[in-house]
Amino acid sequence: MKLKKALAILLALAMAAALAACSVEQSPNNSQTGGDPAGESGSGTQQVSIEWWAFPTFGNATGYEEEIIAAFNEVHPEIEVNLTTIDFTSGPQTLTAAIEADTAPDVLFDAPGRIIEYGKAGELASLNDMFETASADMSEAVLSACSDGTDYWMYPLSSAPFYMGINLEMFQAAGADQYLNLEGDRIWTTEDFRNACQALAEAGYVPGIVYCGGQGGDQGTRALVSNLYGAQIANEDMTAYTMNSPEGIQAMTLLQEMVNAGYLDVATDMQAAQELEMFQTENCAMTFCWGTSNAISYHSDDFTQVSVPFPSDDGVPELETLYNGFCVFDNGDQAKIDAAKTFIEFICTDDEWGPKSVLQSGALPVTGTFEALDLYAGNEEMELLSSWTQYYAPYYNTMDGFTTMRTEWWNMLQRVLANGSDPQTELDTYVNNSNAAITG
Repeated sequence: MKLKKALAILLALAMAAALAACSVEQSPNNSQTGGDPAGESGSGTQQVSIEWWAFPTFGNATGYEEEIIAAFNEVHPEIEVNLTTIDFTSGPQTLTAAIEADTAPDVLFDAPGRIIEYGKAGELASLNDMFETASADMSEAVLSACSDGTDYWMYPLSSAPFYMGINLEMFQAAGADQYLNLEGDRIWTTEDFRNACQALAEAGYVPGIVYCGGQGGDQGTRALVSNLYGAQIANEDMTAYTMNSPEGIQAMTLLQEMVNAGYLDVATDMQAAQELEMFQTENCAMTFCWGTSNAISYHSDDFTQVSVPFPSDDGVPELETLYNGFCVFDNGDQAKIDAAKTFIEFICTDDEWGPKSVLQSGALPVTGTFEALDLYAGNEEMELLSSWTQYYAPYYNTMDGFTTMRTEWWNMLQRVLANGSDPQTELDTYVNNSNAAITG
């Protein structure tokens, strides 16, 4: 009897050990769902899982996000990163819905326009601690784009201007290339732009499409309007929107006349993504939303894609700036917040993967350390874009009321260009409603 009892005890112990082994196998990251109720591995390292949502700044389906996660996990195996890619058309609505449902990601790769709004609304974790030493390596312009003036909400990776793209062969076939300047900084005038569009239209091409179906890529249409006659989107101290100036009215009047004459198309059902697809498939001769990431995502070998600044009446463009960066949502879990910051720091500052990430974004570095590496040595396109930094316009994307202003903008374009409404009346409405969101 004693022997049977001993065998029974040994059998029970063996079964318990087997069950414990199975439990570990089912949780490869040894996370809190595994055999350790405290959420710690045998080495005492806490296991954390974070969600990363990314707009396609690294290009569409390049696989780079998966590469960077794998490289990060070689250094930080204790942090699991789950990736979700979102697009610029439906992504903003998807984010809004997730925030409202308390299912926001831990990390978002985006731009300041949305990120600063999320920070002001109390949705994000402050990144002030990440800037304690990093800020010395960044310009005031970069630092300003990452902050609301009180807290830092975005950690930057790279920057670049926004500009236009043209189909060189279409311009040449229509004789519109005579109005292009492909030397030096490639500056061209408002008159050049109008004449080129007329020549393209008369040759049977769709010159360009003023898209106004939503906020996607709206910086392109604002840059077009503001540059034509030197209108300012906001005042100098960034306290009010000002596009209903005589220069803004003149620009909207010109665009309305060009649409009426057939020298430009207007599309109330398009955002930038659809306009870029039209450009990529040679269904229009130019895009108003060209930039470093879009030049990657919408590249075509079927024609020559040429970058040009926005046309201006005085030959001195003011270009809007793209800043790529990361924010951390405050989902009430400090371990996830810390893990998210560690992940962001790796992507942006690691000696090997930091420069790789800048290059993959197709934009320019934002730190003096990486600028000194001369990442784009011998790249004529990037040397051109670097020369355009002298034309950067004041950065208004962190202003109060920015979200409202964007909605008011594309609705104003619809009323003026599609419905034929009076430019001054509609610009007044746009400015009044946008400024009301600041004071309200």
